[in-house]
Amino acid sequence: MPTGVHIRDARKQLFDAAERILLREGPSALTSRAVTAEAGCAKGVLHRHFADFDGFLAEFVLDRVGLIDGQTAALREAAGTGTVAGNLTAALTALFESVAVAVVGLVGSRDELRDRLREAWPAGVPVLTEAAIMIGSYLAAERELGRVAADADVDTLAAMLIGTGHLMFADRTGVPPEAGAVHKVVTAIVTGVARNPLR
Repeated sequence: MPTGVHIRDARKQLFDAAERILLREGPSALTSRAVTAEAGCAKGVLHRHFADFDGFLAEFVLDRVGLIDGQTAALREAAGTGTVAGNLTAALTALFESVAVAVVGLVGSRDELRDRLREAWPAGVPVLTEAAIMIGSYLAAERELGRVAADADVDTLAAMLIGTGHLMFADRTGVPPEAGAVHKVVTAIVTGVARNPLR
């Protein structure tokens, strides 16, 4: 793209380009040159919007974490419908089939990026922490409706579900687990506290 030509919503274009590279080639392929080439813009565009590349990556991660907000709202609205295990299976599958697993790998592979993220996110890995909050919020809503036991520790259950889900989907290059396999694991975790049929 010629110098001086305005790029509409450059940040979004750069973030989308980074996501495509991350999903296609993994964290090691993410460089400022690769991102700007993928976005079809001059390298200076990235540095006009971000102080440096790690700053760009930190904002990219936080932007992708923000996308979980829509999933959180949809999952909470599902409370009281379907089955608890079915709703959780759908939520975990949607989460981990998205860019979430790749973002976790990116954060784990770059020390400087983790340091930058600590400024905005003092504890945990942003994607996994936000996902655990999403699941915990849903389980709390189901608890209020009486579909999850009143004494259920929803935060611990959420952490177990997110950790297990991440392990199941962690191999980006392999075949993702089938819905039935995810449902089986979810059922094993929540069967002691769910007060509705699981199938």
